[in-house]
Amino acid sequence: MHIGILQTGHAPDAMRPDTGDYADLFQRLLGGHDFDFTTWDVVDMQFPDGVHAAQGWLITGSKHGAYEDHPFIAPLETFIRDAYAAAVPMVGICFGHQIVAQALGGRVEKFAGGWAVGRQTYDWQGETVALNAWHQDQVVEAPEGAQVIASNAHCANAALVYGDRILTVQAHPEFDSAFTRRLGDTRGEGVVPPDLLTQARMTEHDPIDNALIADRMAQFLQAGARA
Repeated sequence: MHIGILQTGHAPDAMRPDTGDYADLFQRLLGGHDFDFTTWDVVDMQFPDGVHAAQGWLITGSKHGAYEDHPFIAPLETFIRDAYAAAVPMVGICFGHQIVAQALGGRVEKFAGGWAVGRQTYDWQGETVALNAWHQDQVVEAPEGAQVIASNAHCANAALVYGDRILTVQAHPEFDSAFTRRLGDTRGEGVVPPDLLTQARMTEHDPIDNALIADRMAQFLQAGARA
């Protein structure tokens, strides 16, 4: 199955030689699911010709806010609405989660409760799931028709599903603990409260459920392509 990755930001320059860019993280995360990938750097205004240029889509995270005035935001929202209308399956992660909600009528803002950084646990339809997070923005109002499938006390709309067409997750199943720690070192100092960075480092060796959510992402994309 051909998956188009819509890259909405870039990993820090200092990390990229070792970790690759955000699209590389997703290719590693979803390895073994019989996918092949093409990446479009939409943050740099490189867009696919249309929603049928791939059989499914994945929107990455970004340092940008969905509500900010960047040239790529409006065309990306149009692309999301077109993919939804055409029933081409899509997965959105962090910024991807937020921009999908915004494009379909929800509301995203800088959350008054502050940052979520490092390992977080979520109630995922009655199951406890642990993932690394890195966000201050969040979906504060889900679009009409979206179903909340994961939440915690800090993030009410931690994962949303839009029928069999779109699955989005606020946390980062593509981030392992080493990546999250380095992100804290490169982008966190002076931005994220020091106590949150310390807490994240204290729990960085606790288990996370990246593989579980990768399987669910893959199954969602594959099922949507067959529908």
